[in-house]
Amino acid sequence: MSARDLPPPAASGPLLPWLLVALAPTNRTRVKQLLRHRQVHVNGVPVTRHDHPLKPGDRVSIGDGRRARGVRPGSHPTLPVVYEDEAVVVVDKPDGLLTVATDAEKHDTAFVRATAQFGRVYVVHRLDRETSGLLLFARSAEARDRLQAGWDAAEKTYQVVAEGTPRPAEGVIDNYLAEMNNLRVRAVPADAPGARRAVSRYRVVEAGRRYSLVGVVIETGRKHQIRVHMAGLGCPVIGDQAYRAKSDPAGRLGLYAHRLAFPHPTTGERVEVESPLPPVLRKTLAR
Repeated sequence: MSARDLPPPAASGPLLPWLLVALAPTNRTRVKQLLRHRQVHVNGVPVTRHDHPLKPGDRVSIGDGRRARGVRPGSHPTLPVVYEDEAVVVVDKPDGLLTVATDAEKHDTAFVRATAQFGRVYVVHRLDRETSGLLLFARSAEARDRLQAGWDAAEKTYQVVAEGTPRPAEGVIDNYLAEMNNLRVRAVPADAPGARRAVSRYRVVEAGRRYSLVGVVIETGRKHQIRVHMAGLGCPVIGDQAYRAKSDPAGRLGLYAHRLAFPHPTTGERVEVESPLPPVLRKTLAR
């Protein structure tokens, strides 16, 4: 099994806290699994102790990570690749799949599948479980850091299949959102506890008798931002009972990450990636 070298520690300290930083966003449970399965080597020797003392200049390496995560090549469906080069990979995440692990789901996520498919990758941003579409991974920590530092300059466009047709057909929603105790999000005054500004630009692309296709560009990335904003227009996303949708014609949330444009972390050139609306949502519009 091949190994991957990590940057040497700059200061003395215990192994586990250093690994949590060096391997971010890998969660604590998975880092402990790496240790338990003898996938962490310090100066060429497998180490399992969380408190193993590190010194500046120590050589720390990790196995390729597949066995440590319980992921064998082919043990999960592969992710459709939309764009790939030596620094980044963009996949089309299916709906119902988490981007990264939670307490409830640790073994099948987009991050786990991407790791099995491409080797070591780094999470740049996330999509909600119910949202499908373009998801960007970096292939090095340096590329991830550059992408995240310039993420405000990235353009994120979604396609929404909505109930009804928004009026006016084009506009900007600029308000404040906050997450409630029930984990749902709602619009609140700017001075409300936890309030965060949320800005979406929308445009009706197709208008039908019951459903419409709406393009939404988000200028901020708040939790459930598009879902709350569409509900506020009186045109909730189909299948979104949490935000007042009355229909579920596709058997899934009608929200798709359709287009992504971002500065390349190595060349600085603008990369523009686009993927078509999933067939099940296209068929809903055609009804």
